[in-house]
Amino acid sequence: MPRWKALPEELDPQVKEFASQLRRLVDRSGLSIAAVADRTGYSKTSWERYLNGRLLAPKGAVVALADVTGTNTIHLTTMWELAERAWSRSEMRHDMTMEAIRISQARAALGELDQTPAPAKGGRPTGMGPGADSIGPGSGAVANGAGGRTPVGAPQGFVISPQQPGGGAGAGSGPGPGSRPGPGPGPGSGSPDGGRRGRKITMFLAGVVGALLVIAAAVLLTDLGGKDKDPVAKSKPTAVPTTSAPELPAGVKCGGDDCTGEDPETMGCGGEFARTTASATVGTAFVEVRYSKTCGAAWARITQAAEGDQVQIASEAAAGAGESEGGKPKAQNGLVDADRDAYTPMVAVTKAADAKACATLMSGVKGCTTQQ
Repeated sequence: MPRWKALPEELDPQVKEFASQLRRLVDRSGLSIAAVADRTGYSKTSWERYLNGRLLAPKGAVVALADVTGTNTIHLTTMWELAERAWSRSEMRHDMTMEAIRISQARAALGELDQTPAPAKGGRPTGMGPGADSIGPGSGAVANGAGGRTPVGAPQGFVISPQQPGGGAGAGSGPGPGSRPGPGPGPGSGSPDGGRRGRKITMFLAGVVGALLVIAAAVLLTDLGGKDKDPVAKSKPTAVPTTSAPELPAGVKCGGDDCTGEDPETMGCGGEFARTTASATVGTAFVEVRYSKTCGAAWARITQAAEGDQVQIASEAAAGAGESEGGKPKAQNGLVDADRDAYTPMVAVTKAADAKACATLMSGVKGCTTQQ
């Protein structure tokens, strides 16, 4: 079964070439993805995305991989720059495609709205015939029998008087004697302008009163503070003793004894929070003690090994490798698989010197680490 999945067909050729180059570096180093994650400080999930072409590796991850695999950093970052430009162009084309789709959808929606007729502005009211909005000579059908009604479209205050004896058909076409235009909106107390002025005055007075209250409160508090005999002593903060455990950094999920038996990568103790404190070459294999001060724990790692080789981490603070404290063993074991490397679960240690890693190879060779 091949180790790598086929890269996506839609990848840009330069991005595909860069991802293939990263795969060759990992294969040449003999490291598993978990070991690459532990040594570079980037998670296993992130490296799976980088190596499978689902995400372009950031420059920091590329530089870290070059250090781990002994690759020329300048050449690898040059290839990364070309891949990064191709990746940006692909994202831009995708954004432009999505924008074009949204514009087409908006145009289609607006076109449907344009097909719905809208009522014409200033049109004649429904049911009104020609000439119905005017009064003039010959329009006695409107004037006759009108009981002081206002014609449609006439100025405000224009009233048609009932036909007087002897009067003509157009007798009501204008204001009669003694008639007076009706009252219109003016700047009086009942008008909208008058109401707005009243509200502005009320808000202004409320603001003045509020400001005076704030000034009075400040003066009162200042006077009360002046009566304190020892204002300096009163303002000194008092230390509150804390007994809770120190807060762990983001991503770290255990500390001390809670880490015993746990996977260092899953608990967030590897990467930037770990360092190699002891190492040894056993046969053809390389054994290390990985220590995390943040987690207060250590674990063993073996690389360049053969399938079936074993590695163990033990806390030298215990009298023997198999002793336990609080039901948790002071030794943890790991078995090498086809990836030719492995690492153990963690054991809690007070300091790096308390941890010791040992390897037992299939060839029968055994060996342990020494402090660096």
